[in-house]
Amino acid sequence: MAAELTAHDLIAKHRPTLDQALEAIRTRAYWSPHPEHPKAYGADGSLDAAAGKAAFDAVLGSRLDLGQPGTDGWVAGETSPYGIEVGVEYPHVDIDQLLPAMKAGQRAWRDAGAEIRAVVCLEILKRISDRTHEFAHAVMHTSGQAFMMAFQAGGPHAQDRGLEAVAYAYVEQVRTPDTAEWTKPQGKRDPIALTKRFTPVPRGIALVIGCNTFPTWNGYPGLFASLATGNAVLVKPHPRAVLPLALTVAVARETLAEAGFDPNLVALAAERPGEGIARTLATRPEIRIVDYTGSTAFGDWLEANARQAQVYTEKAGVNTVLVESTDDYKGMLSNLAFSLSLYSGQMCTTPQNLLIPRDGIRTDEGPKTHDEVVADLARAVDGLLGDDARANGLLGALVNPDVQARLEAAAGLGEVALASREVSNPEFPGAVVRTPVIVKLDGARKYWDGADDEAAFMTECFGPVSFAVAVDSAADAVELLRRTIREKGAMTVGAYTTDEEVERTVQEVCFEEAAQLSLNLTGGVYVNQTAAFSDFHGSGGNPAANAALTDGAFVANRFRVVEVRREA
Repeated sequence: MAAELTAHDLIAKHRPTLDQALEAIRTRAYWSPHPEHPKAYGADGSLDAAAGKAAFDAVLGSRLDLGQPGTDGWVAGETSPYGIEVGVEYPHVDIDQLLPAMKAGQRAWRDAGAEIRAVVCLEILKRISDRTHEFAHAVMHTSGQAFMMAFQAGGPHAQDRGLEAVAYAYVEQVRTPDTAEWTKPQGKRDPIALTKRFTPVPRGIALVIGCNTFPTWNGYPGLFASLATGNAVLVKPHPRAVLPLALTVAVARETLAEAGFDPNLVALAAERPGEGIARTLATRPEIRIVDYTGSTAFGDWLEANARQAQVYTEKAGVNTVLVESTDDYKGMLSNLAFSLSLYSGQMCTTPQNLLIPRDGIRTDEGPKTHDEVVADLARAVDGLLGDDARANGLLGALVNPDVQARLEAAAGLGEVALASREVSNPEFPGAVVRTPVIVKLDGARKYWDGADDEAAFMTECFGPVSFAVAVDSAADAVELLRRTIREKGAMTVGAYTTDEEVERTVQEVCFEEAAQLSLNLTGGVYVNQTAAFSDFHGSGGNPAANAALTDGAFVANRFRVVEVRREA
């Protein structure tokens, strides 16, 4: 195919955006080129709300032919958590045919250089951004996120994370100059002179193993980091969340072809029900990079068995909030209530354990007992979700039956401070919507009266489940926090305190155990939310994840620099 997108045009169009992204990751200031508000779309060729919904409706029940080599059949099977039929068929591929075809395009992609790769990636992201409304429905009906969250997290926030990865990839690749003239003086003899050329070369084919809850937000960093560093990328979506990543692959293939590159640099590996191809793919010799988001068990397996590849994992952790004192009691309760409720707690960053001294806390409203704090938090959640329409907008739907089973089992683990209730969704009667449960546990009780509270709160209970854990003192809370991060990992840590010494010790724990900390949040920023270009998602330094989104380490080992030197 003749190139329709010239290098000159792509650089002219996207270099300013790349430069702004480079400045944003340097300053860590707020910036985004992707509008968060649905009404911002509809101009300059982008799809507005009606057009995006129509585009989504049009793909339902269709066959998404990507034109991939080795297609040997078609697979389907997605069921929306909202109860509608998705019914999209995706190509099933013969990996032995697809992988060689993917590898064939890498030489031209490598030789294009870091800047061209970056601007092609930005063109892919721009085309995805123009279809944000369509992608939002795809994310909503595979993840169970409410529409506004699917729109923002699955759209502009995911696109931001993809662009952030491209920016870091560019920085790392241009750190070394393309060429150098090297001269070594030899005293009275003629100097030694060499001409050296340095080329970033890709590792090989990268595998992205997608997750069910945030297919684009968690998928885009690895996809674009690998593509921007010269690697071909094979996308293996979660079987319940194929559509958002399949649409992404379609856009990427179309863009690559129009830019004069092999579209097989990006491909989809959808699987038949129960096929479980992730293990097979991850250990293929052609796969040199693996990006994974999901359970600890499979993440550990990948790290142990995909030995030929550089493996980046985001697994599970036990996120903890320490509550010692506050000068804004109502703000604290409101902030925590929102954090516990958003997307039914189905975020890897949602707080699970709330460590509260059994003797109570100091607040701007006077002393509050442990039981008062827990009861007031329960009322705050109830107040936030008391209106069903508002509750549906915040909670979304439970993503799969396993989450519902954990929610129902949690009520039997201890004293229930806030019972979960069923919320009806008139627009989608098939949706399973539940409010959070808060269970009171004792941090000092182990194998007492047949109960093992520690076994409960020291295990991730993914979903709308939180444990209010009574501790003997702030010092005990800090040590329990330390042990939790060290043994189980944490994507996020929160703390509320007006005591400088408590703040210092919590901060020191997070430094020593490498966990991201949020202090005294009472406004419109929540512990389970991070902003691209500024916040780091995970640290890569505790068991919850071996990588951070996004830092230099996330991209630098996706390529190597090969030197060719000759006498000048």
